[in-house]
Amino acid sequence: MAIPRETVEQILQAAHIEEVVGEFVTLKKRGSNMWGNCPFHNEKTPSFSVNPARNIFKCFGCGKAGDSAKFLMEHEHFSYPEALRYLAKKYNIKIEEKEQTAEEIMQQSIREKMFNINEFADKYFVDTLWNTDEGKTIGLQYFRERGYFDPIIQKFHLGYSPAQWDAFTEHAKKNGYSDELLEQIGLSIKGQKGLYDRYHGRVMFPIHSLTGRVIGFGGRILTNDKKSPKYQNSPESEIYDKKQTLYGIYFAKNAIARQDECILVEGYFDVLRMHQIGIENVVASSGTSLTMEQIRLVKRYTKNITMLYDGDAAGIHAALRGTDMILSEGMNVRVVVLPPEHDPDTFGKEFSVDYVSNYLKDNAKDFVRFKTELLLKDAQNDPIKRGQVIRDIVETISVIPDSIFRITYVKECSRLLDMPEQTLTNELNKILRAKLKKSLGVDENVVTEPETTTTMPKQEETIEDQLPAGYYQERELVKLLLLYGSKLITDERIDEDGQKISEQVTVAQFIIDDLKNDGFVFTNAVNRKVFDIFDRAIDEGRIPDDSFFVSHEDETIAQLAADLLSSPYKLDQWEKYGIFVKREEDVLKATMLSSIYRYKDLIIEDRRKAVEEELKTTTDSDDQLILMKRMKDLDDIRKQINKELGIVIAK
Repeated sequence: MAIPRETVEQILQAAHIEEVVGEFVTLKKRGSNMWGNCPFHNEKTPSFSVNPARNIFKCFGCGKAGDSAKFLMEHEHFSYPEALRYLAKKYNIKIEEKEQTAEEIMQQSIREKMFNINEFADKYFVDTLWNTDEGKTIGLQYFRERGYFDPIIQKFHLGYSPAQWDAFTEHAKKNGYSDELLEQIGLSIKGQKGLYDRYHGRVMFPIHSLTGRVIGFGGRILTNDKKSPKYQNSPESEIYDKKQTLYGIYFAKNAIARQDECILVEGYFDVLRMHQIGIENVVASSGTSLTMEQIRLVKRYTKNITMLYDGDAAGIHAALRGTDMILSEGMNVRVVVLPPEHDPDTFGKEFSVDYVSNYLKDNAKDFVRFKTELLLKDAQNDPIKRGQVIRDIVETISVIPDSIFRITYVKECSRLLDMPEQTLTNELNKILRAKLKKSLGVDENVVTEPETTTTMPKQEETIEDQLPAGYYQERELVKLLLLYGSKLITDERIDEDGQKISEQVTVAQFIIDDLKNDGFVFTNAVNRKVFDIFDRAIDEGRIPDDSFFVSHEDETIAQLAADLLSSPYKLDQWEKYGIFVKREEDVLKATMLSSIYRYKDLIIEDRRKAVEEELKTTTDSDDQLILMKRMKDLDDIRKQINKELGIVIAK
């Protein structure tokens, strides 16, 4: 379905980049831009910039850049229309929809089809829970008996799948969904008698992405059938990767960012209970072991994690497994262990929100204290076990990337273990050295002699060597077109009668006309596209602004525009100290002329080299004269250009 260009422009103008990106990345204002850790690659120092004035983002680490729609396409793997629909919904902009034809449905990507069928299934399970006799008497009654109120059931879209083996499958097929898609997304399973429902007779927990889209399901059985697992979860698919998913993150992310803390629990009901009593910064690993991808997902919103686990042995060991991974990401981790008879669900049901909040506050222990107290309890007076405990704790400290925090924890560990700080430091340094050698591939048992050679290695050709002449100067001219294309400057020239003429022209018109008059054409394909767009627009009496290019349907143009319009640097406000620094826009004409001249100079130099090479291989005297004349003409032009630039060419 095509969305009218006017609607696209309305959506992109309404979408504030800092609000869209802020749903997924914690941003902090620095100068005129906002900065955060890039969600597209793992980093510890923020290099991801959001420019609210230009409505674009740019990562100076991995290079990804663009507008709000591009961000959603990269982050959520949306198609362009999907990103626009998401933004339209967020900013209450109506898109005139039309019925999709069978051909349009067939042309949808597999991801779109999977999202669509999950949304369809979500509505079906919710409708079955609330509007069928079986759903109300079995599913809804089950949730209410466990103490969940209707608002929380509705908020998380809890549902019910009928006990009939193929009820949902048949309903989906009647609505046009294929057997192949149902099996591929995992809503149905193929048996000897055909397809049947994966979740028949279960209460349903939809799993949402960061944007609130249903990417998978969890279903809990309500009978004591020992042949069936208590929980049945969606298999992994194009849209669902359990390693990168946290249950409840869509509902918790704002509270996590606001409170600068994430409470991590294990199961669906733990999340529901905490939200019901008013503690909303809670997510669950959904029964899977905690993964680095899940930790990095939390890290987008906070560096502080509190692990709230059951008081039994399994819960304690789960907490121990997770601490090292969290610490290795430079995050702060605390652990709260509940009384043995409780899990977060039952604890939240039995006690008030004030009691639970105070319990979390009073019983949260940093990992050193938690691990030391726990392991020493097992070691008791056994010196061998005690030595193992000490090494285990120092191993954990060694994964912390920040050296200052490592030192702080060594001091705390020394106090708790009643051991000399230097002893622990020596052990820590030994572990760190071993890790460094391993990462460098150095075998500690092999002594290698440094290689000596008298021959200089051959210098490899760099990327810059492979670029055409004037590449960077082309980009500089394109940047000036994007930044200042519509700005007016005074163009002064001498007419045929020798009279001085002054007129106001736009920067775009000056650059385009000047290059066209001298027969210069950009060699880079994307730069040429931008040049041609400005050329056509000038003929039509208009100048496109930077947002036109950032949101351009041609991805290569949009990427180039976002790259050129972003800068990791800002000019400090020296004026308040009485120091006045000229900005680029203050000397715009001089900057523009300099860029044009430098571009022409490089192109002419390249052309001269080509003529020179041709002259070496030409034996015909007439051709030689023609080539020598061409070289002289090019040299004269270069001299004139360099005179304007104030450069002396030495021969």
